[in-house]
Amino acid sequence: MTASAAGEPQLFAMPDFRRLWFVGLVIFLVRWLETLAVALFAWQATGSAFLVSMLGMLRVLPMGLFGAVLGAVAERVEAWTALLGIVLVSLVTSLALALLALAGMLEVWHLAVASFINGLSWAADNPVRRVMVGEVAGAARMGAAMSADVGSNNASRMLGPTLSGLIFAAVGISGTFIVSVGLYGLAVVAMLRLRYRSGVRAADGTGVGARIREGLAAVRADPRLSGTLLVTVIFNIFGWPFTSLIPVVAADRLQLGPEAVGVLASMDGVGAFLGALAVAAWVRPPVYGRCYLGGITMFFLMQMLFALAPHPWAAGAALLLTGFGQAGFSIMQATLVYRLAPIALRSRVLGLLSVCIGIGPVGFVHIGLLADWLGAPVAAAISGAEGLLALLLTRRLWRHIPNGEERP
Repeated sequence: MTASAAGEPQLFAMPDFRRLWFVGLVIFLVRWLETLAVALFAWQATGSAFLVSMLGMLRVLPMGLFGAVLGAVAERVEAWTALLGIVLVSLVTSLALALLALAGMLEVWHLAVASFINGLSWAADNPVRRVMVGEVAGAARMGAAMSADVGSNNASRMLGPTLSGLIFAAVGISGTFIVSVGLYGLAVVAMLRLRYRSGVRAADGTGVGARIREGLAAVRADPRLSGTLLVTVIFNIFGWPFTSLIPVVAADRLQLGPEAVGVLASMDGVGAFLGALAVAAWVRPPVYGRCYLGGITMFFLMQMLFALAPHPWAAGAALLLTGFGQAGFSIMQATLVYRLAPIALRSRVLGLLSVCIGIGPVGFVHIGLLADWLGAPVAAAISGAEGLLALLLTRRLWRHIPNGEERP
């Protein structure tokens, strides 16, 4: 099932790669559709920036709680079955929210529960779908495959918030969830046509806890892996949570309506899409490490600029560059971990990557409290500055991040 680098068709000429890519695109697009709509609904209902941030946090929390377990369990479950289950659970969740909204019964706590459930699906993406992407594409083309996969995420960040803002302004939050159900239906069709099967690794008597410990031991033994995961933790504490405040800053400080909020929130997606194209065209293994570190540094700098921007145009330009930096960071994050992890432990190590991403709730609480205390713009600026300081103080721990060499 694994493609080799030479003599094989291009990635999108491979039907199974296209189907896995499309399923990822749907998951990403729905995430951005619903994130903006949920934030606008919660802001209008409560006026609390902290609560808006907490709803964003609940989408990340399952990664920290269950990422390692999902990575270990994924080795004992047929990947196709697991991914189909993920899509079906997400579809049912969006359908329930759509029905509640149409009945006029939707409450913020419903959105909180649904955000946590959808977060479980997100937590399983790295150890399930992205492992499948790597197996179909082959390790030699993992960088290109991740560029395409993250590129679709970034394209969805262009379309998702804009479409969500328009739908929200026209028909309210129910329209967003109805669109989500339709998109998940298309993903189910793609899954049913997917031919790839991972098989189930034979039981060797090793329990889930022992398999998690083996993954942790592999990370500790390789400073390249541990450094990569450390930088991921820094980003998800001080960088990623700030995106939950973009609608608040746009609606409150810049006084924009839902449609304009959606357009502004999509600008980091535009930058990230362009960044993904640049990575695919020009970034090669010798500069993977520099791309990873340069991307996170640019993100933090532009996060601060966005927070201080006095005009929507300046804020949009800052978000454009924020997305460009995040593209380099996010593509290299999964690529480096996949290439460096021992082949037999890839699902487990990618599960640990989900745990590191799942550290984000600490950052959501942090920035949410700052936003209620000092205002959303100041909170975003402080968090960006803290991220840069954290990178500086931990340099000796991540200086071993590789330039893309695959683990021998």
